[in-house]
Amino acid sequence: MSQSPPSIAPDDEPGWNVIRRQYTPSPDFINLENGYFGAPAIPVQAALRRYQEQVDRENSYFLRVRFPERLERVMAALAAFTGAGRDELLITRNAMESLNILIQGYPFVAGDAVLLAQHDYDSPIDTFGMVRERKGLELAAVDIPLDPDSDEEIVALYERAITPRTRLVLVTHVVHRTGQVMPVAKIAAMARGRGVDVIADAAHSLAHLDYKVPELGVQFAAFNLHKWVGAPLGTGLLYIARDRIADIAALYGDVGHAPGDIGRLGHFSAVPPAPILAIEDALRFHGSIGTRNKEERLRYLARYWMERVRDVPGVRLYTPRDPRRHGALASFGIAGIAAREVAQRLMDDYRIFTVVRGIGAEECVRVTPHLYTSLDDLDALVVAIRALAG
Repeated sequence: MSQSPPSIAPDDEPGWNVIRRQYTPSPDFINLENGYFGAPAIPVQAALRRYQEQVDRENSYFLRVRFPERLERVMAALAAFTGAGRDELLITRNAMESLNILIQGYPFVAGDAVLLAQHDYDSPIDTFGMVRERKGLELAAVDIPLDPDSDEEIVALYERAITPRTRLVLVTHVVHRTGQVMPVAKIAAMARGRGVDVIADAAHSLAHLDYKVPELGVQFAAFNLHKWVGAPLGTGLLYIARDRIADIAALYGDVGHAPGDIGRLGHFSAVPPAPILAIEDALRFHGSIGTRNKEERLRYLARYWMERVRDVPGVRLYTPRDPRRHGALASFGIAGIAAREVAQRLMDDYRIFTVVRGIGAEECVRVTPHLYTSLDDLDALVVAIRALAG
């Protein structure tokens, strides 16, 4: 896997056309909902098929004899890519499974407080609510501005909400509703100074933003590999700093691993090997492009359509203006038309697929291009938004 791929300017359309041909999006509609699942590139799809055929042929022999060694290759690739230690990483099915392991296994005691944000993903909020009922927790939530002036403004909101009872803070790295990028490292540094742990919900950020996991400064983090890494569905990642692994109670029974071995948290029994093996191929393909190139291209695509509708009467953008505060994900609304109707009309009238997301009491339409998205696709979106707002 190349560590220094050639630089590609974000607006180099011939260069990105070469990469675009490595994907096979449906010809039946324009898919601008790539935040849920980032389609694997052709080489990853082919590798997945090869691995599944081998697993089906060799059956238990593959699982018992070949898979352990192959798994270590995948783990070594993940460690190199994330910058985390091999002993700090565990493959899961998705970020939400990783978050469940952390939230339900964290050593809370009655009276502990957890600090969330109103824009956090619904499922971990629900999980904290469930644990609150079992363990007597207190939950509090900060309200982060849609277009903040500075990182310091955000950090101050979290700091003011911390109390002597606050044990843990959940911070979403890339907000799934609006695409806002949160200053995780700065929030984590502040929280550490107050003796508070931080879980990073980084479901949307790995291979989307250019960073290494230790740079986040958190003790715990959850990732998806099926989004921007481009691995098959059914692949996620859990990170726990090695000196904190023993603090997390296992959800699944296991007495075969030492308390500080992250493997004790992943006793899932038999799992499908093929998607896991294809992680290595996804990382290799991603490495041929480069995270910095990818981040800048995705941000360019988001800004391309946003800047063309920003001043259209009746159109509201929910994503920060500062390009450093967003990546590919961005959201909009049209005055007088419910977001669900907008999304439905985009699909019915223009064959453009998007998704609706809630922001407090409001709803918005989220638009998420991918590397295979063309400027023609985004021009079609702009035409549709202008027509609907007209």
